[in-house]
Amino acid sequence: MHVERTIKLVTEQHNIPKPSPMPEFPMKEWSVKIYVLDQAGNEHPATCFTKVTYNLHPSFEDKTHQTFTDPPFTCANEGWGEFEMSIDLFTTEKGGKTTIYHDLNFQSPRYEVTQSVTFKNPSQALLANLRETGPIPNEDDTKAAAKARKANDLKKKKTVCDFEKMADALGKLNEDDLLHVIQMIHDHKTEDTYTKNDIDAGEFTVDLYTMPDHLAKMIWDFMVDLKIVS
Repeated sequence: MHVERTIKLVTEQHNIPKPSPMPEFPMKEWSVKIYVLDQAGNEHPATCFTKVTYNLHPSFEDKTHQTFTDPPFTCANEGWGEFEMSIDLFTTEKGGKTTIYHDLNFQSPRYEVTQSVTFKNPSQALLANLRETGPIPNEDDTKAAAKARKANDLKKKKTVCDFEKMADALGKLNEDDLLHVIQMIHDHKTEDTYTKNDIDAGEFTVDLYTMPDHLAKMIWDFMVDLKIVS
């Protein structure tokens, strides 16, 4: 699975009163920040990344590689020259590093650029994070398929017994037999079985179509033995 997101790099810069090694180029203070955009273009903290490393011009010497671990991963420095930097974006995934390139220039006090980043086979934890900024490919199809399977299961269940006859027969049971059926439901229901026990009103409700097959057959066979269905 590949999930794409758009990231925004926001660059800000201004002159500072410091001597420049190149008199014709004033010293600058600049910064770069990283955000993730949703489908509407709104900014979100780039929490899908665990850390970001900016690889600057070699003239920064021991500060050429700068790593940050907290969004928006602000890289702030001083200098006089424009250059292209590479930026490594890391996730928790094995081999989860993506490299992008950013042009640092001083044409405007502030400028924004967007880039597309692809997350390959993200983990469930990363998928949960990515859902905050957009849909996951094929996820709607997967949910639809699951819903269709469940509907198909319900259709198959109808062949186990006649639920209309069962519902009618339940109303004809005496108190002891009815309590026996309720006990069977309590003992053999699954998490998908819908039941409601209104103690104050003395009512017990069950959605017969949500019962597992073995429970439906058990109740049906019990009613067959009582000769109230056939």
